Amino acid sequence: MSEHSIEYSSEYSTDLRETVRRRYAEAAVSVTMGGTGCCGPEPVEVDENFGSTLYAADERDALPAEAVAASLGCGNPTAVADLRTGERVLDLGSGGGIDVLLSARRVGPAGKAYGLDMTDEMLELALANAEKAGATNVEFLKGTIEAVPLPANTIDVVISNCVINLSTDKPAVFAETFRVLRPGGRIGVSDVIADDALAPAQRAERGDYAGCIAGALSFAEYRRGLEAAGFTDVEITPTHAVADGMHSAIVRATKPR
Repeated sequence: MSEHSIEYSSEYSTDLRETVRRRYAEAAVSVTMGGTGCCGPEPVEVDENFGSTLYAADERDALPAEAVAASLGCGNPTAVADLRTGERVLDLGSGGGIDVLLSARRVGPAGKAYGLDMTDEMLELALANAEKAGATNVEFLKGTIEAVPLPANTIDVVISNCVINLSTDKPAVFAETFRVLRPGGRIGVSDVIADDALAPAQRAERGDYAGCIAGALSFAEYRRGLEAAGFTDVEITPTHAVADGMHSAIVRATKPR
């Protein structure tokens, strides 16, 4: 990708993935345990740049409290993906299911929303949230975003909320996203992206890997990665700072017809 790109050994990648999995498992358990109290679940603490406050009040109010409390993202991809009735949507790293449930409402009964997550505790929480929401056009899949368990050319829109930057093999994520999208399909994701001037070591200084920051690509690296996978019409728009030189950004791109 560039002189700043990092190559990870398989052992290091496995360790990082386990760190991320454990962090999100603990978040799911925290929300589930909180749901047994008199006052409902407490949001997982991150900071004001991450979590449920990035969603409109009417969106939060329409969903189970546990789905809202488990939100750990850096944006609101359903607000920028321009979802339409009847479309099939895939959320990479779906967590407690907030973006899947919002997507399911937007695409309607004729559409479908898939959620993909590698964490058993999050999948269990998401299934419970879908049942509470009465959502019948959703399906949650266990797997990694580097090896999506869906056929090629079957998805209209791929969304993701501050998850792609956690991967240690982003080219595989971009390639898999391209593969599952139908021709003419598109992505609308929120992610953490670094200024082009920041080397990986400088990005790592700004936050741990499970905290969504250390693994971030730069703007130029992100664009090159998507284009190398075959995407066109790549747009990367920063929305707010999450650390010095690090931004939450909206990423859009299209798979050519």
